[in-house]
Amino acid sequence: MAKKNVSNDDLLANIIKGIEEVKGNDIDILDLRAIDNTVCDYFVICNGTSNTQVNAIVHSIQKTVSKSLKDKPWHVEGTENGEWVLMDYVNIVVHVFQKHIREYYNIESLWGDARITSIGNNY
Repeated sequence: MAKKNVSNDDLLANIIKGIEEVKGNDIDILDLRAIDNTVCDYFVICNGTSNTQVNAIVHSIQKTVSKSLKDKPWHVEGTENGEWVLMDYVNIVVHVFQKHIREYYNIESLWGDARITSIGNNY
């Protein structure tokens, strides 16, 4: 069975919706398309307040994307400890952190050439 092509815009919108459904914080979208030799088109970065919320964000993203787009991540890593979970949707990679882990690694600074769009919290 051939995999359905999902647009980056639709996937981004559903990932953001999944994060917001469980009150994920500090959502940033890093547009990597103008940078040579990147592994994907976008990073979506957010954080939760505990390992329970981090895993809830991950499950919410998976549920939202699956229900709306019939798509699932190619790979998910880090759910065992819930400090930093990486979700690989091939063109979009989602990083869900606990706040102190996000501050420690500060991966946004590693991609300083990326255009960053911050999504404000509505809660």
